[in-house]
Amino acid sequence: MIEPMIAATVPAAVELKAGQTIYWCSCGLSANQPYCDGSHTGDFNPLPFTPEADGTYYLCQCKQTATPPLCDGAHNRFAEGGQG
Repeated sequence: MIEPMIAATVPAAVELKAGQTIYWCSCGLSANQPYCDGSHTGDFNPLPFTPEADGTYYLCQCKQTATPPLCDGAHNRFAEGGQG
């Protein structure tokens, strides 16, 4: 399986509205991170995400999270000195 590209080693803090679907980039190739811009190829597809509440959400940009599209701290493995 092809691995996604690491777009950044910090999450993207975004303000989202309840019920408004966004499409998270799962491949890391989008120029509009953390959102999909159609740059994906092969096995990658955008992941739809619809928050249940208004608020700030931290979306993964390293593409290694176990809870896509939400950051789970996996980026700490890639950040210099293990800090994100």
